[in-house]
Amino acid sequence: MIVHRDSVALEAPTRGASSAHPLAPEAGQTLEVAMGTHGPIPKRSEERRRRNKDEGPELAKAPSGAPVDLPELPEPDELWHPIARDWYLSLRESGQAAFYQPSDWAMARYAAELMSRGLSSDRPPNGQFVSALDSVMARLLTTEGDRRRARIELERKPAQQQAPAGVTAIADYRAAIGG
Repeated sequence: MIVHRDSVALEAPTRGASSAHPLAPEAGQTLEVAMGTHGPIPKRSEERRRRNKDEGPELAKAPSGAPVDLPELPEPDELWHPIARDWYLSLRESGQAAFYQPSDWAMARYAAELMSRGLSSDRPPNGQFVSALDSVMARLLTTEGDRRRARIELERKPAQQQAPAGVTAIADYRAAIGG
């Protein structure tokens, strides 16, 4: 397979071999696929000043919090490190889970298993291992930056504003401290 930025070109099978995938292109053709952006993390849609039409895929929005139609998922392994278990369980409560397919949940279990083995190891963390784990977690859109690059935004719940302390509360405070 030959990989280009923002596209993937699959080589045609050799003579006598049959194509294993029905979408495999003929010789010399390129199969275009949409990929996430590179570079700085884009701002949230409400934080952008300019509203020019984007050339990329349309922005997908989902509510934050656990999706209502979550499939039956396997429980975390009892032997997993507590951090790996918490990470896996947090995916169930995250809004991006609305976009997950069964293969994504299988990848999440795999990532949690890797994370658990790395955290439970007696050896110090290996940079290559940490990078590979981070890559798997990024593909699962676990951080806001990963979701923005994939043009997915979770709608934030509006912040509840508290009423400002009244002047009487300040007067009561001053009286209590003897001022």
